[in-house]
Formats: sequence, C-alpha cells, structure tokens
Amino acid sequence: MAKLLALFAAGPLAALAAEPATVAPLTNSGIAGQLVQLLLGLGLVIGLIFLLAWLMRRVQQIGPRGGQVIKLVASQSLGPRDRLVLVQVGTEQILLGLTPGQITPLHVLKEPVPLADAEVATPEFAQRLMELLGKDQKDKP
Repeated sequence: MAKLLALFAAGPLAALAAEPATVAPLTNSGIAGQLVQLLLGLGLVIGLIFLLAWLMRRVQQIGPRGGQVIKLVASQSLGPRDRLVLVQVGTEQILLGLTPGQITPLHVLKEPVPLADAEVATPEFAQRLMELLGKDQKDKP
C-alpha cells in the first residue's frame, strides 16, 4: 500500500521534471497598446471624480437653499482662536462668543442691527483680483 501511495505522490512530480520548462511569452502589445490602456484607465478615474463631484452638488442642493433660518451677520476676531459672531435667527439677532471649546450667548439684541445689503463686503484680495481681471464690482447685476 505504501508503494502505491508513493507512486501516486511521485507521479505528478516526475511528469513535471520530465517536461522542459517553457515560459509563455508575454503578448507583445507594444507601447501603443499600453499607452491606450493607461489613458483609458486615467479617463475612467477622472470621469468618476467628475461624477462624484456632480452628485455631491446635487445632494447639497436638496436641503434648504435660499430660505435659511440662521444667518451670519458679522464676525470679529478677538485673538488667534477667539471671536465674536452676530447671528440672526428669524428676526432676532444674538451676539455669540466663540472659543475653541465653547459657544456662549453674550447678548440678545432688542433692535436688530440693520444689514448693509447695498454693498457686499469683499475681501481685499478678491477685490484686487477683480480689478486686475477688468471686472468691476459695480458691474454685478
């Protein structure tokens, strides 16, 4: 019985040893084929990125867009990590103190601070960039 088991075990090994070792050559697709494959893969990844960006914008538009209840009226930095924020909720304005670990309501204004809707404050860099591009802020509709 042991001889029979040894014969079965050694049979495939002997067959492998008897055959000459041949390496299958790689298909010679050339550089053009590899370049096409690379470009198709890159195009697929870039297309997937654009698709996900489009989906993110669509998902964000589902929520309340123009009818937001809470509006940031003004913000003033007091230090590197502390600031005062004036928030409007409906018709009521609340002055908040923000620190890294806490938000504290400081004062509820009896009369709301009037909002300057006529001129939107733009950062200095954005304003300078618009001037350089030849687009004046007054041209906005």
